[in-house]
Amino acid sequence: MALTKIASQSDLPAVNEAKEFSCDGKTICIANVNGVYGAMDNVCLHRGGPLGQGMVEGGKVVCPWHGWAWDVKTGGTEFDSSMKVRVHPLKIENGEVLVEI
Repeated sequence: MALTKIASQSDLPAVNEAKEFSCDGKTICIANVNGVYGAMDNVCLHRGGPLGQGMVEGGKVVCPWHGWAWDVKTGGTEFDSSMKVRVHPLKIENGEVLVEI
């Protein structure tokens, strides 16, 4: 598993918030769901909205454009079970946030 540093731990979003981070030419959404961090692609599969600019509600990241909610652990959405956003393994080590892209 090749991990890439995406941020410092101090840059991570507060509880029940999401934030965008750039890594290897991609934008990744990192969400803090009830104190647990998760990383996934930043693009909502519905209409391309920026998930990292959304909010966390009901344990899911809610797209700011049309309200589709995504599970940061599975990448799934209740709106269409055939759609999944890519989820990236995340690790925090020595104050650095590492993600597998």
